[in-house]
Amino acid sequence: MTDRASRTNALGQPIGWPVDGDFPRPRPHKTPMDGRFCRLEPADPGRHAADLHAAFSEDRDGRIWTYLPYGPFDTAAALRAWMDATCLGDDPLFYVVRDAAEGRCLGVASYLRITPDAGSIEVGHINFAPALQRTAAATEAMYLMMAHAMEALGYRRYEWKCDALNAGSRAAAERLGFTYEGTFRQATHYKGRNRDTAWFAITDDEWPPLQRAFRGWLAPENFAADGTQRQSLAVFRRQNDDT
Repeated sequence: MTDRASRTNALGQPIGWPVDGDFPRPRPHKTPMDGRFCRLEPADPGRHAADLHAAFSEDRDGRIWTYLPYGPFDTAAALRAWMDATCLGDDPLFYVVRDAAEGRCLGVASYLRITPDAGSIEVGHINFAPALQRTAAATEAMYLMMAHAMEALGYRRYEWKCDALNAGSRAAAERLGFTYEGTFRQATHYKGRNRDTAWFAITDDEWPPLQRAFRGWLAPENFAADGTQRQSLAVFRRQNDDT
């Protein structure tokens, strides 16, 4: 845990604690991330669009698109056009979530607002098809992105932001270990309506116990033969809470 004891400068003014490490931190690269339940692949519209569209289309009501500023897409060609225009850059840097068991592409997520000088990075543009939601693969995908940013790249701050009215996204952030930091009112607008944005984050001193919790939850012995979890992530987080 970072020593956050109060410090003062030579003028008697309170100042923040020392920050070690080299900055800027490395930017994430377009390389796959492999887990036991899923594989994250850098977005490739030619390889991924048709499979993604088939998975997204299982959401008949378009519910998964309500809190995103784009979509739904009626055809695979329309989704591919959006991916061609949006998903090939370095910020946001998009990944496709491929289910390890069946090999299907079932969702997308990205790094964005990447700020190497500050050591801050955000995860966003998360859209999981119904077949991916509430699965071990979904949780593992978020863990893989989190671990890569916090461990491999050494970022100090990992952010999650969402429409303040998106109860599902807020619950997911809290389950994954993010701390709610406040709401920015009238932060933006999309699809002809206002968006207040709720901010969540994980900091580097919060990461070690959270990492242990994820590893415990993802361990093979935590899953029964039918794939159901034996203990929830919340249980592992309580067991590994350093605070």
